[in-house]
Amino acid sequence: MMEESVRFEREGHIGLITLNRPDELNALNYETLERLGNLIEQVRLDAKEIRVVIVKAEGRAFSAGADLKERRTLTEQQVRRNVRKIRDVFTALERLPQPTIAMINGFAFGGGFELALACDFRYAVAEAKMGLTEVSLGIIPGAGGTQRLSRLIGPSKAKELILTARRIQAQEAYQIGFVNAVAKDTEELCELAMGLANEILANAPLAVYQAKSAIDRGSSVDLQTGLDIETMCYEVIIPTTDRLEALEAFREKRKPVFKGE
Repeated sequence: MMEESVRFEREGHIGLITLNRPDELNALNYETLERLGNLIEQVRLDAKEIRVVIVKAEGRAFSAGADLKERRTLTEQQVRRNVRKIRDVFTALERLPQPTIAMINGFAFGGGFELALACDFRYAVAEAKMGLTEVSLGIIPGAGGTQRLSRLIGPSKAKELILTARRIQAQEAYQIGFVNAVAKDTEELCELAMGLANEILANAPLAVYQAKSAIDRGSSVDLQTGLDIETMCYEVIIPTTDRLEALEAFREKRKPVFKGE
C-alpha cells in the first residue's frame, strides 16, 4: 500500500499535519497539494475538537518547494493550475480559525518557505536553511511569498531576500522575525511546538479563534477599522458558556474547564 503524501493524526486537541515525501524532500506536487487542501478543510470543519494545528515533515526537509520534476512535464495551462492550487491551499491554511505552528526541521525553499509563512508561528532547527529562491529559477514566489513576507518583516528586507534568492539559516531567520525561536535539534523543535500548543490549549478555544481573527483581519486596515473588528470579535464571545465558566472558576478559585461552547 502506497504511503499518503500527507498524513494526519490527532494528539488530544492537537492536529498534526505531516508532509510525507521524504525521498523527494517533501516537494509539493499537485497530488500533495490536493491532499493537503482536503485535510485543511477537514480541520476547519472540526474546529471544536481540533484546537491547534502543527504542520511538520518527515525526513531532512520541511519542503524544498514545488516539485520541479513534475513541473518539467506540465503545459503552461497546468502550471497556472498548480500555482492557483498552491496559493488557494496556503490561503485556506492561513484562514483556519485554529492557531497553526510550522516545525521547520530542515530545508524550506520556495513553496516550502511559503507554507511555513502561511502558519501563525514558526520554529526551526538551527541547521535549517530556507529562502524564497524562485527568481533564480526564472519565476517569482506565487503562493503568497511576496505579500506575506513583506507584511511580516517589512518590504525592504523582503525585497532583499526575494530579489537575491538568498538562502538563510535559522538564526538569521530568527533575527529578521521570520521564525519565533530556534531549536538545537528536532527533539527540542518538537518540545517548542508542543509546548506552545499546550499553552494555547489551556485557554478558551472560541476566545483564541476570535483573538486570532481580530489580529489577522485588523493587520491590514487603519486603526479605527481594526478597533471595530476587535469589537465585533469580542461580541461573538459574550454569549458563550466558556466566558461564564471562566467567571465562575474565578469566583471558586479553580481552573476553568473550557468546552469550546
